[in-house]
Amino acid sequence: MSKEEILKAIEEKYDKLGVPVEAMLEGLLWSEPITYWDYIQTDALLGLQIPRTTLPDEMVFIMYHQVNELLFKMILWEIEQVAKPSEITAEKFSKHLMRISRYFDMLCSSFTVMGDGMDVEQYLKFRNTLTPASGFQSAQYRKIEFASTDLINLIDARYRDTIDRNSSFRNAYDHLYWQAAGKNYTTGQKTTLLKLFEKKYMGDFIDFMEDYNDCNLSKKFKQLPKEIQENEQLIKAMRHYDYTVNVKWVMAHYNAAGKYLGGSDGDLEATGGSNWRKYLHPKYQRRIFFPYLWSEEELKNWGTF
Repeated sequence: MSKEEILKAIEEKYDKLGVPVEAMLEGLLWSEPITYWDYIQTDALLGLQIPRTTLPDEMVFIMYHQVNELLFKMILWEIEQVAKPSEITAEKFSKHLMRISRYFDMLCSSFTVMGDGMDVEQYLKFRNTLTPASGFQSAQYRKIEFASTDLINLIDARYRDTIDRNSSFRNAYDHLYWQAAGKNYTTGQKTTLLKLFEKKYMGDFIDFMEDYNDCNLSKKFKQLPKEIQENEQLIKAMRHYDYTVNVKWVMAHYNAAGKYLGGSDGDLEATGGSNWRKYLHPKYQRRIFFPYLWSEEELKNWGTF
């Protein structure tokens, strides 16, 4: 575009906003040039690490989980690009799914940063100051699940026959697979871990569940024309995403936990108090976003292939 065309387009834009273009242009005279550190908010970002102990490796633990949360935000951003448009092509669907999968690939490979980057002795000391906090309490990760699949696939397998689309969102929430990890196995009472999590996020979760009930990735896929649903590239992207999130990433987490919480004297409890081996292993969770894209044999051996 020429200078004249650009100025005309700017004037039309600000006319529509009811802002005098002269005021906007004059403001540019006094504005400072943007810098990398202002745009990225580097100082604010680097000021968010606040250890609770004097053990150096706690800083690795904090920063690693903060990086995870940034990647979770990127994943939710990409899911929204698929879920919210009224129409979407197979190419666009696949493109965003592969972006999401690459983020999870980063998460999978990144466990060595923490797994090989912290001394077990240091971790076993500073972890005691974190109780009852747990990665279980990542609200963004729960939203990724809600936005990826129909709620029935996130219900504890023991209760799936009692839940259907006529059930309330609150009832579905109370029977999500991860609820079991937040309850005392003997009394059935909710742990402090789960109580604090729900106090902070339960209302937000139920709103989010309702928002994505008819536009989660699975529902969006099924709304596509049949010929697009049979697109090999799209099916491959869907399966890759499902496996990466629900087997590969979970097993990377499981193996990292085994290094720090497993031992010759038996497993230690997670900081939240859960039986982490049963909670984390995909063969127990059996969380599958798109079960209709897997064979009976693959479903039977989920988490072991």
